[in-house]
Amino acid sequence: MPQATAIFNLFFFNPQGDYRFSWRHPDAPGKEIFTLKYYADLARRAEAAALDNIFIADHVAIWDTVPSGVPHYANPRLEPVTLLAALSAVTENIGLMATASTSYTEPYNLARYFASLDHLSGGRASWNVVTSWLPEEAANYGLDTLPEHGRRYERAAEFIAVVRKLWDSWEDEAVLIDKQSGYFADPERVHPLNHAGEFFKVRGPLNVPRPPQGHPIVVQAGSSESGKALAAAQADIHFVFMSNIEKGLAYREDMNKRLRENGREPEHFKILGGVLPVVVNTPEEKEQRRALIQTLMNDQMALDLLSTYLRMDMGEYDANAPLPPLPEEQGFDGLRTALQIIKGYDPALTVLQLGRLLLQSSDSWLVIGTAQEVADTLSEAFHAGAVDGYNLMFPFLPVDFDNFVDRVAPILKQSGVMQQAYRPGTLREKLGLPPVRNQFTRE
Repeated sequence: MPQATAIFNLFFFNPQGDYRFSWRHPDAPGKEIFTLKYYADLARRAEAAALDNIFIADHVAIWDTVPSGVPHYANPRLEPVTLLAALSAVTENIGLMATASTSYTEPYNLARYFASLDHLSGGRASWNVVTSWLPEEAANYGLDTLPEHGRRYERAAEFIAVVRKLWDSWEDEAVLIDKQSGYFADPERVHPLNHAGEFFKVRGPLNVPRPPQGHPIVVQAGSSESGKALAAAQADIHFVFMSNIEKGLAYREDMNKRLRENGREPEHFKILGGVLPVVVNTPEEKEQRRALIQTLMNDQMALDLLSTYLRMDMGEYDANAPLPPLPEEQGFDGLRTALQIIKGYDPALTVLQLGRLLLQSSDSWLVIGTAQEVADTLSEAFHAGAVDGYNLMFPFLPVDFDNFVDRVAPILKQSGVMQQAYRPGTLREKLGLPPVRNQFTRE
């Protein structure tokens, strides 16, 4: 089932845009970001443009144990599965991707959430797997310290395996609702798990029949060694950061090798690059935008973000000097993907310069230019095989999203890179992903 066109997702990190300071934009929405209407309007517009998915990122804490956190409290967001369940009622085709942590929930609950969302949406649910890395998140769930990086991923691997078994615990033909015989379901086709592993003990079966997709699509974001190993073993879609085609091709080659080692076909695995598409018509517009961004950024927040990523207090160092020696990835319990990104920057950058870059969505690919230039760049990377599509991480909502839909999307559709209409079927079928056989079904 080939995917003839690139995948394009409307990505939400913050409700007002992907920069941590997007809420300060003069035209940024206000308290309406906590209303259904705000998201419903964006979802309907995304569906009218035939975007493939709405992808909602998430944390389960307020980032407030750093100096800039308390005065700003700028990262609240609605719970993703709840929000996407509501949006399923005002859309018909667009996929619904929700982030949920394997560190701070239980497999049974999460399997039930996504099975329910898949049923309510007619087979459009996706789960973006994260292991969570903020100390504030751990503190909200009774932990004094953040679980060690490797253990978080070991827990995640077992977690996903249990969730998949729960989704399979009802065979496709299990539901009878036979009023004559009195059987609601065929007892031979409903299976307890009796799972007893290192992290979880789950009896099962799930109290929701098998989802319309069989398994809702599993997405994984994170490019540490543990993250790539988990993606190659378990994920259908992998969200990565890339800044050029060469890096994208090298990353795909590495992932293809890992997939084959897991007995998987690379064509059944989609890689999505994070991209910030910004339409400007003239060099003057580009300079005006750069100047606006400089006025919206907060230096204390830049230092705090860098401190959080590195697990080092940057307040102890000269902000106008280069970075001090950085921790090694092995044994680092923070966000290893961010550590990799920071190590990849020019070592001549000062602490403050690097922090300000990280405020602008870390290493996400900024594609800025005219509508034709943006469309050409995205098309080139897709045709080169560097990515199968994009998480569109709009810096400012709704303005950058509107510019993309109105001006870039028509060019991509005309060239055949972006779909003009939705394919029939479930999201798994729409994206060209193979069906998943029920592991409990008898031959």
